[in-house]
Amino acid sequence: MNNSSPLDFLPIVLMLLVALGFVVGTMFLTHALGPKRKTKIKLDSFECGIEAQGNARLPFSIKYFLVAILFVLFDVEVIFMYPWAVNYRELGMKGVIEVFSFIVLLLVGFYYMMSKKALRWEE
Repeated sequence: MNNSSPLDFLPIVLMLLVALGFVVGTMFLTHALGPKRKTKIKLDSFECGIEAQGNARLPFSIKYFLVAILFVLFDVEVIFMYPWAVNYRELGMKGVIEVFSFIVLLLVGFYYMMSKKALRWEE
């Protein structure tokens, strides 16, 4: 058994303190030494060189956010399958049954979304 002492973690703590000191020091120096002239042009929002027109708070369709959330959801669920793919021989038949039940639950959710027409843009 390997016994570790608090002294073994000194390099990690030192690296953390140096990194934190660098971040705080850089932020302080840029704030202290940076220009402080605030003009209307400087404070105006800049978007690709085009002058801003109207209100930037236009309503988005909820379908945009729904598709984004569903993408993240299914992407994360696929990430959960990676450890199974790496260890499928060690997991045996129990692992196969579990991953297929996981996939069935994914498909049930996907077909539910399709039945609710969550991915249709025409409506």
